[in-house]
Amino acid sequence: MDKKIRILIAKPGLDGHDRGAKVIARALRDAGMEVIYTGLRQTPDMIAEAALQEDVDAVGLSILSGAHLTLLPRIVAQLRAKGLDDVLVFAGGIIPDEDVEPLKQAGVTAVFGPGTNTDHVIEFIRGQFQTA
Repeated sequence: MDKKIRILIAKPGLDGHDRGAKVIARALRDAGMEVIYTGLRQTPDMIAEAALQEDVDAVGLSILSGAHLTLLPRIVAQLRAKGLDDVLVFAGGIIPDEDVEPLKQAGVTAVFGPGTNTDHVIEFIRGQFQTA
């Protein structure tokens, strides 16, 4: 692959815990991807605007607050409103199994729970961008 995959890692909402986001950001970077981390307490519009400005291929959302069914669909909608229809959206954090399908229907491609091996996330992302 000639072009590095560019990924925005974001922490939507008021959740103040970002250890998981930093772990995945570092793992993706170490795997050769370009990673932009937005920091804490981002609104859906701030995340979508950062994705637009940074010209990313994917947005990874880390959420622990329980507001995933509200915030994540809003972020996907904001991305699409900005014309970012081809940007892959994935999520990680504390998301109950019964909430995964509604998130997928809202446009979140994959949801990774606590303890997911970072190699699994890396391979998933690489698989989404293989052109061969």
